[in-house]
Amino acid sequence: MANAKDGAEHHIQAQNIIVIHPGSHYLRIGRASDVNPVRILHVIARRRKPGGPSHRDDFLPPVVEKSKELLQELEDCRLQITHTLQSCVQSNGQRRYATPPQQIAAFNRRSQPELVPDSHSEWHDKVAEDVVVGEDVLLLDPAGAYNVHFPIRRGELNLHGGVGGSLFGVMSDLRTIWEHVLRTRLHIEPADMRQYRAVLVIPDIYNRAHLREFVALLLNQIGFGCCFLVQDHVAATFGAGLGYACVVDVGDEKTSVSCVEDGISHPNTRVRFDYGGADVTQVFYWLLQKCAFPYRECDERTPLDGVLLRRLKEEFGHVNLDVCGSVEKSFSVQHPGPQPRRNYTLQVGDEAMVAPLSICYTELLAITGANRTAPKTQKWCSSQPHPEDCFDAEYIAETGRRNKENLEQSAIDNGALASTDAPDDDLVVDGLEQQERETKTNERDYLLPTGQLVGLDQAVVQSIERCPNDELKRKMYGCILIVGGGIKSAGIGNWLQAQVARKIPAVYRTEQSIVTSPKDIDPEITSWKGAAVMSCLESAVELWLTEPEWTRHGLRILREKAVFMW
Repeated sequence: MANAKDGAEHHIQAQNIIVIHPGSHYLRIGRASDVNPVRILHVIARRRKPGGPSHRDDFLPPVVEKSKELLQELEDCRLQITHTLQSCVQSNGQRRYATPPQQIAAFNRRSQPELVPDSHSEWHDKVAEDVVVGEDVLLLDPAGAYNVHFPIRRGELNLHGGVGGSLFGVMSDLRTIWEHVLRTRLHIEPADMRQYRAVLVIPDIYNRAHLREFVALLLNQIGFGCCFLVQDHVAATFGAGLGYACVVDVGDEKTSVSCVEDGISHPNTRVRFDYGGADVTQVFYWLLQKCAFPYRECDERTPLDGVLLRRLKEEFGHVNLDVCGSVEKSFSVQHPGPQPRRNYTLQVGDEAMVAPLSICYTELLAITGANRTAPKTQKWCSSQPHPEDCFDAEYIAETGRRNKENLEQSAIDNGALASTDAPDDDLVVDGLEQQERETKTNERDYLLPTGQLVGLDQAVVQSIERCPNDELKRKMYGCILIVGGGIKSAGIGNWLQAQVARKIPAVYRTEQSIVTSPKDIDPEITSWKGAAVMSCLESAVELWLTEPEWTRHGLRILREKAVFMW
């Protein structure tokens, strides 16, 4: 009887906990008691004032100018991957074969769309509200009078110099989107918000000042009763039911790696790259164009075509070595306007495998320039001081510097300068300078001699090699967890496992396991599910941060209660 009562109380508690996982492309939000979260496009459109400035964030990363040198670099990398695939064998031991691209292109050039009569639709601009959220943004005319904003880009707040790009503007967009979902999808009225608790999933590499804004948003503006923050990689291990793992999170616009043990993400192992599934989509589109993509009017800069290309990448992309030659596929295109729906048929060959492998062969990511963006490490986020946080590295270094100057002055006054213990003081004072040097060294480890990023397989090895001891390294090499919705191609886990296995130092070679769908959970909601599990644990009672505590103590209480090393 008591167990039934405890179970009912647990369910009531879980119903009052809202888990929020904001991403660059999608927002995942739901009650901790839900099987799956609500997923909507993390985008907002605001009607432009007459004569006001225009701003439209793209649904896919923009393609860089395709110079002759760039096209040659892309083609060389494509051929390298193609030759690697042809040298592989199928599961039956036979050698793989491929259909020549010219033959596929000839078929696609002959392919004509089938028109579906009476399938017209109109843009929604005339009947839409002044503020439009989520998938409804896709039904607005791209040439219309709306500014379109994605509040998060490359895993960070989307701050820029254009209209709506200020910190206040971005946080206002987040509040509008989240409150809209809470009201319309979770049916929670603003007056009842104090009865609910919020768990926010944050990146493993975070900006401290932005965390302050997020907590203020949850407690002071949206009005939750209390909240706590959890890093996405830590949440992923809870969602997968693993005590430790090297977590590889491939999102839409960023990819991150870190080693997690017993709920702690080791700071030195964290690294984030500014590429993800959206960059792979652009690579896939370039490969489709080389094979005479039959939908010739496609423009990846428009929202509906960007969403279409993303869907085609998810449906067609795979790393299954048993699939050889060309495969016939079909898809539909329907845009508001005079044109009816069109059904297309096309052939794809190894292009469906080459695109997903661009996360290991980063030369292909040159199409968006993402392969030459400097990686970010934990030291990068730790070096951002905030006036409310009186124990950050800059404060300690400054007070240490003043102490050193005072000691030196006292020594001069006493004529005993030579006896001061200078080396120890230097260790205190030069902490920031040493940290900057370490940051540059860490980042260089994730770059090739040509200046471009290493592949994801090499990044995993570099991250694990930063673990503090050999035992932990052995455990991490034995359990690699792949999460995120950026690249869910069938077989990518096996390919990554084979690539990492070749690079593991002999002393750490044990039985290797790469987990891509833990407990049959969709990898893109593993972190959300893990945060929901964490929020219902008995030990989570100490983590909750209330609005009065936040108002009184600010960042100091967040430093004390955070479940991660500040």
